[in-house]
Amino acid sequence: MTSRPVVSVYKSDAPTEVSGSAAMPGVFSAPIRNDLVHFVHSNLNKNRRQGHAVFHVAGQEHSAESWGTGRAVARIPRISGSGTSRAGQATFGNMCRKARMFAPLKIWRKWHRRVNVTQRRHAVAAALAASAVTPLVMARGHHVDNVPEFPLVINNLAQPNTKSLLAVLNSFGAGDDLSKVRSSRSIRSGHGRYRNSKYVMRKGPLIVHDEDSDALKRSARNLPGVDTCNVHRLNILQLAPGGHLGRFVIFTEGAFRALNKVFGTNRYASAEKSGYHLNRSVMTCADLSRIINSDQVQSKLRDIRVNVRSHDKTKKNPLRNTAIRNRLNPFAPQQRKLVAEADAKRATARQAALKAKKSAAQKASFKTRTERYQGLQQGLKDAFQAADDIIAEEERQGNYVPGDTSEEEEQ
Repeated sequence: MTSRPVVSVYKSDAPTEVSGSAAMPGVFSAPIRNDLVHFVHSNLNKNRRQGHAVFHVAGQEHSAESWGTGRAVARIPRISGSGTSRAGQATFGNMCRKARMFAPLKIWRKWHRRVNVTQRRHAVAAALAASAVTPLVMARGHHVDNVPEFPLVINNLAQPNTKSLLAVLNSFGAGDDLSKVRSSRSIRSGHGRYRNSKYVMRKGPLIVHDEDSDALKRSARNLPGVDTCNVHRLNILQLAPGGHLGRFVIFTEGAFRALNKVFGTNRYASAEKSGYHLNRSVMTCADLSRIINSDQVQSKLRDIRVNVRSHDKTKKNPLRNTAIRNRLNPFAPQQRKLVAEADAKRATARQAALKAKKSAAQKASFKTRTERYQGLQQGLKDAFQAADDIIAEEERQGNYVPGDTSEEEEQ
C-alpha cells in the first residue's frame, strides 16, 4: 500500500509533461490481503462454469440381474442371455468392464459459489492498493521498466481509433508489456483447443475509466491483452487475474478522482457502496523489530528469568569428562602436562641409549651376520638352479621320465 499525498496526471498527447496532480485516494492505503484476494477470486471464478454431467443411465442399460448366492460367483449383476461370451459377464458396478463410473457427475452439483459482499469489496480494494506497488506489478510478470509512475494517471485516453490509443500506450512505456502479451500467444494445451478458445495469452494492462460512451472501449478492444473496466464496476477477476495481485492498471483522470466516491476513505464511508468502510490495517507500523526494541515496550517487560539448577541431573564420568575431572581434581591439567613431558623425555632418552649402545664392533658383527645370511640364501638359490639345469638336460636327451626312479626298477 502507498501513502503518497498526490499523484501526477500526465498528458496523453505529451507524455513528458504533467498537466497537474490529483490527491491519492484512500483505497490505495488499504491493507494488501493476498489470502482474501485468493479466496474471493477462487470462489467467484467458479460462477462462470457451465454445469455438465454424464448420461444418467450410462453403463446401466443392460438387462442384468444378480444370480444370487450358491453358485460360487460374486453377487454382482450379470448380463442375461446365453450363447455369447457377453452373457454372464459382470456389469453395473464401477469395477466391471463396460459398466457405470463411480459417483457419476450430476447436473445438480453445486457449481456456483456465493461470496460475502463486504469480502468482495475488501478484495477489490486490496487489489487496487497492490496495483500501485511497483515491485508487486513487476513480480506478477508485467514489463513496466519504462513506466514513469505508479499509479499511472492519464488525463485523456478516449482516442478515436485503436492506432492512436496504441501510440499513447507506447509513449508511456507500456509497449514492452504489450509486446510480451503478443509473443505469449500459444495454442491451449489439452482438448480445450478443440473448443471455442483455441489460444491462450498473457494479461496486459487494465484501463480503468469513467467514460459513459464506448469510444475508449471500442479503441482498446482490438489490442491483445488490454482490458477496460468502468471505475464503478471494478471486479476482482480483472484486477487480480488468477488470484495474483499486481495487475498493471492505467487510470483516466476522471476514474482516479472518482475512487474516493466509490470506496470512501478512512474518514468517511463510501458514497456508492452502502455501509462500506475501507478495511483498516491491524498494525500501522509493520516494523516488528522497531516496536519490540522500543523503549516504551521494553520498559513494560519483566526481567529475563535465570533458572539456576540446584544439581545436574545427568551424572558425568570424571574419567572421560574433562570439565568434571578438573572440578574434582584441580591438579589434573598440570598432572596431564607433567605426564606428557615425562613420556617425551623418556622416549628421547631411549632413542639416545639405543643409538649409543650400537658400538663399532656391534655394527661390524651385524654386517658380518648379514653377509653370511645373504651368502646362505644365494647358495640355496644356486643349488636349486643346478638341479633344475640337470633335469632340463635329461629332458632334452629323453632320459628323464617323471616317476621313473631306481626304487621302481628294483620292484
